[in-house]
Amino acid sequence: SFEQFCINLTNEKLQQHFNQHVFKMEQDEYNKEEIDWSYIEFVDNQDILDLIEKSPGGIISLLNEACMFPRSTHETFAQKMYQTFKDHKHFSKPKLARTDFTICHYAGDVTYQTEQFLEKNKDYVVAEHQALLNASRCTFVACLFPLLAEDTNKKSKFSSISSQFKQQLVTLLETLSTTEPHYIRCVKPNNLLKPLIFENQNVLQQLRCGGVMEAIRISCAGFPTRKQFEEFLDRFSILAPEVLDKSSDDVAACKKLLEKVALEGYQIGRTKVFLRAGQMADLDSRRNEVLGRAASSIQRKFRSYLSRKKFVMLRKAAINMQAVCRGQLSRHLFERLRREAAVLEIQRDIRMHLARKSYKELYFAAVFIQSGIRGMASRDELRFQRQNKAAIMIQSHCRKFLAQLHYQRLKKATITTQSAWRARLARKELRKLKTAAKETGALQAAKNKLEKEVENLTWRLQLEKLTRVDMEESKTQENAKLRSALEEMQLQFKETKAFLLQELEAAKKTAEVVPVLQEVLVVDTELVEKLSSENEKLKSLVSSLDQKIDETEKKFEETSKLSEERLKQALEAETTIFDLKKSVHELQEKILDVESENQILRQKSLLHTSGHLPPTPVKDSQNGHFPRQESLFNGSENESQTRIKEQESDAKNRRLQMARQHENVDALINCVIKNIGFNHGKPVAAFTIYKCLLHWKSFEAERTNVFDRLVQMIGSAIKDEDDNEHLAYWLSNTSTLLYMIQQSLKPGGTGASPQRKPPVTPSLFGRMAMGFRSAPSSAETSAAAAAAAAAVIRPVEAKDPAMLFKMQLTAYVENIFGIIRDNLKNELQALLSLCIQAPRTSTGRSLRSAKTMGKDSPLDHWKGIIDGLYALLNTLKENFVSPVLIQKIFTQTFAFINVQLFNSLLLRRECCTFSNGEFVKAGLALLEEWCAETKEEYAGSSWDELKHIRQAVGFLVIHQKYRISYEDIAHDLCPILSVQQLYRICTLYWDDSYNTRSVSQEVIASMRVLMTEDSNNADSSAFLLDEDSSIPFKSDDLSSSMQDMDFAEMKPAEELEENPAFSFLL
Repeated sequence: SFEQFCINLTNEKLQQHFNQHVFKMEQDEYNKEEIDWSYIEFVDNQDILDLIEKSPGGIISLLNEACMFPRSTHETFAQKMYQTFKDHKHFSKPKLARTDFTICHYAGDVTYQTEQFLEKNKDYVVAEHQALLNASRCTFVACLFPLLAEDTNKKSKFSSISSQFKQQLVTLLETLSTTEPHYIRCVKPNNLLKPLIFENQNVLQQLRCGGVMEAIRISCAGFPTRKQFEEFLDRFSILAPEVLDKSSDDVAACKKLLEKVALEGYQIGRTKVFLRAGQMADLDSRRNEVLGRAASSIQRKFRSYLSRKKFVMLRKAAINMQAVCRGQLSRHLFERLRREAAVLEIQRDIRMHLARKSYKELYFAAVFIQSGIRGMASRDELRFQRQNKAAIMIQSHCRKFLAQLHYQRLKKATITTQSAWRARLARKELRKLKTAAKETGALQAAKNKLEKEVENLTWRLQLEKLTRVDMEESKTQENAKLRSALEEMQLQFKETKAFLLQELEAAKKTAEVVPVLQEVLVVDTELVEKLSSENEKLKSLVSSLDQKIDETEKKFEETSKLSEERLKQALEAETTIFDLKKSVHELQEKILDVESENQILRQKSLLHTSGHLPPTPVKDSQNGHFPRQESLFNGSENESQTRIKEQESDAKNRRLQMARQHENVDALINCVIKNIGFNHGKPVAAFTIYKCLLHWKSFEAERTNVFDRLVQMIGSAIKDEDDNEHLAYWLSNTSTLLYMIQQSLKPGGTGASPQRKPPVTPSLFGRMAMGFRSAPSSAETSAAAAAAAAAVIRPVEAKDPAMLFKMQLTAYVENIFGIIRDNLKNELQALLSLCIQAPRTSTGRSLRSAKTMGKDSPLDHWKGIIDGLYALLNTLKENFVSPVLIQKIFTQTFAFINVQLFNSLLLRRECCTFSNGEFVKAGLALLEEWCAETKEEYAGSSWDELKHIRQAVGFLVIHQKYRISYEDIAHDLCPILSVQQLYRICTLYWDDSYNTRSVSQEVIASMRVLMTEDSNNADSSAFLLDEDSSIPFKSDDLSSSMQDMDFAEMKPAEELEENPAFSFLL
């Protein structure tokens, strides 16, 4: 490129300067001093510089000449160079190129492309513009375009980049010539740009191209060290002092000195002595040796004199000092000891005073600085709040104006478009209705048939739900009985086995102690036979129980499959019922439209037939005269025509209203299906749905499909059961909407029972199949909250669809609540298993050390549980879920943690240890801290749900258990635990840290006695805890917790504010 061409020209100039400085000037000095020197040939690049910048005839001159002609191109410029330099040894043309050329530089051959040479060489800055900008008063602008001296002397206006660059390069070399340059050659070891790689050929080529090899040759063959005669003699005359005769001159003295020291290869010039490389260092080493020997001799004499003198003085002084000091030391010893105690006391008082003084200064300074900083921060905060408030006010007014302007324009355009489109739709509908008027009878029969099918399907669905609920309840009771019986038999089997082992050990001990008595052996054999027979009976009983358990498991699987199939059938029946209802509703609308059309057609036919009949005379009510026949006929015809027009307009208005209703419902669903956030801590979607239902009078309608579509929308929105944030958002919306509907609905019409509430069933479909419930009373709310809520929530007379929608909404609230709770339980299940297994890999001492170190602690699993609780709590808070629901979620979660930990403690012996008790106690402390930080508003009674595991762990970590009586355990330590649970813990306990004993045998015996007394009670024999998965709240509890909610300042969704059909929300 043209830029690389200019760069290579600069390199050639600098290489020439290097050659002149290193080669020419060095050899000129040797010739000037007239010493024996063999001339060294070096590469001179003057031919290349002449090829490029010779004027005229150089490449730059040809380029400037080509730029001055308007029709010149890079091809003509290349041909001109080929003709001019075809015989030049440093210029060549590539074989396959038409416009390229190659120059042989000192560093190698470089090929240039001439496509952009002419454009880049032209200087597009006009001289007049440059002069104008240089005359600016702004110094910065004037310095950007300075006027050069050679530019002002030019006669022609043409200016090129190459000529300016050439002139600047000449100036640079003149500046370098006035200085003493020192050259640094940078050598690249490899082309890969990686360390520890050295390419010999590449480095050698760089050294040759840079002229380093010639410089080394001159340094090796020349004389790098040169000294003036006087300077040389002044420095090295100490090597041969006899050469400094007054009669000899400096040249002769230097020759004698060099011959004396036997140097070879040196040269004597006219004014200087030239030495080879290394000879100067040899002379300096000899000079240092001579000076070192002289200095050593002087130092030896002087040190001996000083040492002798010092020794005499020290000996005299030592004798005198010893005599004085020995007497003085004994006198001052006691004085020093006496003062030492006083000094220590004084130092203590002084340090105390200084410390108190410095502390007071620091305290007052810190208080003063803090007051200043806090005042400054408060002033800054006040200033920022004022500015923010003013900005918000300005933005609100501006946005209000823009939104109002946009709304007016959009409203005008929408009304125009809607009127045209509705007219078109009305004409199409009229044509369709005329063709469908003949099918009224068939549609009526289809309607009656579908209604009968809907009634049959609803009756079968309710019956199937009731049978399914009864089967589930019976199945759960049967499973509970079988589990309790199995646990009881397993416990009896283990007790008999342990008792058998104890008896065998006792028999062996008695046999060892008294081996002579044969009566003892006879008693032992009888006992062994009896125990073996009992063992066989127990084994047979256990095998029979196992068979029964297998049979019950098979029955349970079959019943579960049947229940799943029935559930699928119920869901399919629900979908078919919904489709049938929808089709019936459409058929009813069509039938109404057809009936209205038929009525219009009948009236038209009557009108046509009445024109051929004679009119009946009507007496005038005023004067008793009969009117004329023409006036009577015209009056009846006009009345019939007006009646027909009114009925047609009513039918059109009804159809248009239904179409608008469908459009509005679609717009509402499309808006609220998205996450539109919250306003003043309350969900916008629930508020918007309630306002729309209230305005559309959907609560008072006998038939409507708005509620069905809303139920479908909520069901599709909560399909993703793994996203807790999305579920929390819909839990907040559904619970708030349920509260508003309960406050607004008054049961009326058919199908409502406002007097009594039916009992709450645990299943979802059971609640949906129950009768309608009345709205809760709001008498306990405050007057201010009631007045604010009355402005938004209005009581209405509720019909059957509204009451059914309230029941479905209640079921969805409970469903979403159960999904969030189960997701949290599933998340904590794996962590709880790790918490139970953690003591296997760490003893009690390692647990304490992990608490102190804080690294790789087994409490990380407990911290994972805390993080999961915090994550869900933050999600529920961000979505403004009711605190009652949050309390119930965490209460049931803590009850689940209690069941899992306590059951694992009773079922696994390796968990019932002292170290495991310490580990679980540390984890429970973390849970207690979480409850304290969360406060009772959200945690509720969660900490009380852990009472079983807390008391069990408290018993495990108690030392000296063998001294505790059963009354202390049952009444003080573990009052909530049953006898079976206490017996299980005491028999499974073992201390893996201190090897302490468990409770005494008397306590265990008393527990056995109590267990045998309670053996008749089936509930008392079960020692494991059951998990409670029911819904722990009612809709009345939820509504009572939301009594203080104020919807007066709520704003609807922003997306619906621009829709004119939803102007009632503003």
